[in-house]
Amino acid sequence: MQRTIRVPIADVYVPAKRRKTLDDARIEALAEEILQDGMKTPIMVRADKARWVLVEGLHRLEAQRALGESEIEAFHVQPRQH
Repeated sequence: MQRTIRVPIADVYVPAKRRKTLDDARIEALAEEILQDGMKTPIMVRADKARWVLVEGLHRLEAQRALGESEIEAFHVQPRQH
């Protein structure tokens, strides 16, 4: 069972490939949902030296940032082994 951790939003690096998929309308709708019901699913991050790399949950991350949050719940996952 995975447990959640709290990570500073400022320490989450979003790879350029993921940033291209941002949808502002989706972020706004998700931010409203989070205000009403809270965030239901944590994002997924992996550790990379002094920062966290986003694996999954870009719109949740950006919605929390838009709401002025400084931290976010996340699952810490291990990097893929090739």
